[in-house]
Amino acid sequence: MPIRILIADDHPLLREGVAAVLELRDDMELVGEAVDGHDAVEKFRSLRPDVALMDIQMPGMDGIAAIAAIRAFQADARIIVLTTYKGDVQALRALKAGASGYLLKHMLRRDLLETIVAVHGGRRYIPAEIAGQIAEHTVDDALSPREIEILRLVADGNANRHVATRLGITEETVKAHMKSILAKLGARDRTHATTIALRRGFIDLPE
Repeated sequence: MPIRILIADDHPLLREGVAAVLELRDDMELVGEAVDGHDAVEKFRSLRPDVALMDIQMPGMDGIAAIAAIRAFQADARIIVLTTYKGDVQALRALKAGASGYLLKHMLRRDLLETIVAVHGGRRYIPAEIAGQIAEHTVDDALSPREIEILRLVADGNANRHVATRLGITEETVKAHMKSILAKLGARDRTHATTIALRRGFIDLPE
């Protein structure tokens, strides 16, 4: 029996590319496509694929929420994340949600088929560069939800007083949070902190 595969990604070209690759294989079959997280959960429920390929950044319900929802009703679901984001924080969130594999989109041509076979066989797949980043930051202090909220607003170009107004806190509180953020990220200033946070996946920008 071929490995039955579902792909969830909001970009038609990527879905078409994966479909074209799978068509060449006798041991794999694309059984469904989903355009967002909600669609992915519904299609997984109805199709029960052997392996799901899941984008992280999708409209509505994102890929990580979809992974958690799928794993809630099928604990042994085998899901491979497809993403352009190399950040260790994003990868760790996906793995904690229940992903079995984590594949960067620029690696699809080289590693997709091998990763599908590995995950279908019950193994995990994490690229060496991502695994290295996770290990490197294992002992780091995590940013709190409030600190991440502040960083998102700072990344949008808001000054401290505007951040304070948006969150209903004092400007001094924002400054205190920023001091903590700089220390935890090892950043020189606000711009550097934003750059690090984007690279590691604490925050992201819309695609």
